[in-house]
Amino acid sequence: MMHNSRRGRMLALAAVATLALGVTAACGSDDEKPAGGGSSAAAAGPVTITLQTFGGGENFAYDDAVKAWNASHPNIQVKYVNLTDRFEDTYLPQMLQWLESGAGAGDIIGMDEGGMGLMGARPQYFADLGQYGLDSRKADFPEYKWNTGINKDGKLFAIGTDIGGMAMCYRTDLFKKAGLPTDRDEVSKLWPDWNSYLEVGKKLTSALKGVAFVDGANTVYNSVLSQETGKNGNVQYFDKDNNLILDKNPGIKASFDYVQTLSKAGLTAKLRSWTEEWNTAMQKGQFATMGCPSWMLGTISGTSGDANSGNWDVAAVPGGSGNWGGSWLMVPAQSKHPKEAAEVLNYLTSKEGQIAAFKEGGNFPSNIQAQQDPTVAEAKNAYFNDAPSGPIFADSVSKLSPVFFGEKHAQVKAAVEEVLVGADQGSIKWDEAWQRFIDEGVKAAG
Repeated sequence: MMHNSRRGRMLALAAVATLALGVTAACGSDDEKPAGGGSSAAAAGPVTITLQTFGGGENFAYDDAVKAWNASHPNIQVKYVNLTDRFEDTYLPQMLQWLESGAGAGDIIGMDEGGMGLMGARPQYFADLGQYGLDSRKADFPEYKWNTGINKDGKLFAIGTDIGGMAMCYRTDLFKKAGLPTDRDEVSKLWPDWNSYLEVGKKLTSALKGVAFVDGANTVYNSVLSQETGKNGNVQYFDKDNNLILDKNPGIKASFDYVQTLSKAGLTAKLRSWTEEWNTAMQKGQFATMGCPSWMLGTISGTSGDANSGNWDVAAVPGGSGNWGGSWLMVPAQSKHPKEAAEVLNYLTSKEGQIAAFKEGGNFPSNIQAQQDPTVAEAKNAYFNDAPSGPIFADSVSKLSPVFFGEKHAQVKAAVEEVLVGADQGSIKWDEAWQRFIDEGVKAAG
C-alpha cells in the first residue's frame, strides 16, 4: 500500500505521532522489550505478538486472517494494530525512531515499497527470517518481490504482502447523471490514454456543476507515474546507484505536467488524500474518478460506507497498466518473540493469509499460489457492482516491471507531492511549481 504525505508538516506530525501512536501501541509484545531481542523468551502463558500496520479504509485487511489465526493458535495470540492512514509523514518517521531506539516497534511491522530501500540498508534493525526457515519460500513470489526483501547483507528480512496493480475507480451514479456510459467495458473504452481521460473529465464537469472529475493531484500523479516509470528504466526519484534523478527522469516531468494540465482545466476537487475532507468528499460523491491500485478498493469501500455500495465500479486505467504500491512484513530485532513472530508472518504471507486479505480488503496478492487460486483469479467485488476485480488486477500485475526505489524515496516523494498539492490548491503558482518541486526534492534527499 502507499499513501500521500504532507511535507510542510512532517516534523509536527512526527512529533504528534510520537505521542499519539505511543499511547495506542507502545511496545511490540506483552513484556517490556529490550533493545535488540534475539531468541524467544519462555512465557508462562500465551505469547502475544503485536502486528503494526498503516493505511486507510481496510488497510492491510488482516482482521479476518488474525481472527482465524487466534482461534487455532491459543499459545500465540496476535494483537493487530493499524497505527495511522499516513505512511510517509507519520508511520515511517515514527517507526524509524522506534527501530533506532530499540523499543516501541511491534513484533511484526508492515512496510510500504517506498520505505524498503531505507529498511534494507539497516539490517541491524531486523531479524534474519532465514533463521526460521522462511528462505524456503522464494518460489512463492515474483522475483522482484522476493529480492526486495533481501537486505544489503544478503539476508532475508521481509516477505511481500500485496501488489498494487492499477485500475480506475469511478462513480456510476455521477456518470449516469452526466449522460456518460456506466458499463465498465464502455467506460474503459472512453479513455484508452490519458488525453482521452482529460476529455471525458471536461464532459462530466460541464454536465455536473459542483462535481469534480478527480479527487486531487496525488492520486492522478501516482497513477501516471506508475506507467511513466516503466517507460524510463523502471526508476523514479533515484537511479540504481542511488543518485537523485528528479530533474533528469522524463517520466517525472511528464507526470507533473499532466497533473498541471488537469488542475488548470478545473477537473480536480483540490483535495489532499487521507484527510477528513477527502473522506467526506468520497462519501458525498463530490468527485467522479480516482486512480485505483488494488488496495484502494478497500480504502474506498471502508471510507465511502454502505450507503455508497453499488455507486462505485472499476474500469481499466488509461494506458492499461501500472503498479502503485505494495507492502512487506518484517520482524524487528527488538522483538522478544522472533520465532513466534516469524510463524505469524509466514502465515500472513502464505496463500491462505493473502487470500483472506484479498477477500476482506481487495489487496491483490503477491503470493503466486494465491493469485492463481479461483477465489482470487475469478473474484468479483460486490461493493463495486460485482466488478471482476480478480481478472482486472491480474491482468495489470502481469504487465508490471520491478521499480527501483532509493533509500530516501519516501522522503523525496513526500516533499515533491506536497508541492503538487500546493499548486493544485493555489498556494503555489504553477509557473513556479516545477522549480519548487525540484528544490524540495533535493532538500529531502539530503
